[in-house]
Amino acid sequence: MKKRIKLKGNKLPHFRVYTRIKRSKVHGVGVFAIRPIKKGTCIFYGDDDELVWIKEDKIRNLPRALKKLYADFCVLKKKKNGKFYGCPRNFNVLTVSWYINHSRRPNVACDKNFNFFALKNIKVGEELTADYYTYSDGDQKLDPSNS
Repeated sequence: MKKRIKLKGNKLPHFRVYTRIKRSKVHGVGVFAIRPIKKGTCIFYGDDDELVWIKEDKIRNLPRALKKLYADFCVLKKKKNGKFYGCPRNFNVLTVSWYINHSRRPNVACDKNFNFFALKNIKVGEELTADYYTYSDGDQKLDPSNS
């Protein structure tokens, strides 16, 4: 049984929630504004878990379906000692922010701590997009057949 959590103050679960996941015309599912988002707003309040960095050789021999999780959801960083995938602490805790689709003309960006903020005013119903290449090093798709 899950433990009960007492909410702090009057902050209900929808406090500073601006988005939800819906079917996307860009790709699969995406993140959409459910209320106006002003330019500069930090969009995903409460989504402040640090990324876990996994070296590519740790996942090279995983089954295809597991490797696809890394390809689809992780941030890639190339360093002198190899490629590293920035992941949630567990894929079972993916938050809305992990579903932002890519665009070369994005309406959101992220800072060095991977906090997303609005680059412009975003209207209700508008899909949020980010330029993946501004925070992930190149094509992060793993070849699932290379196991």
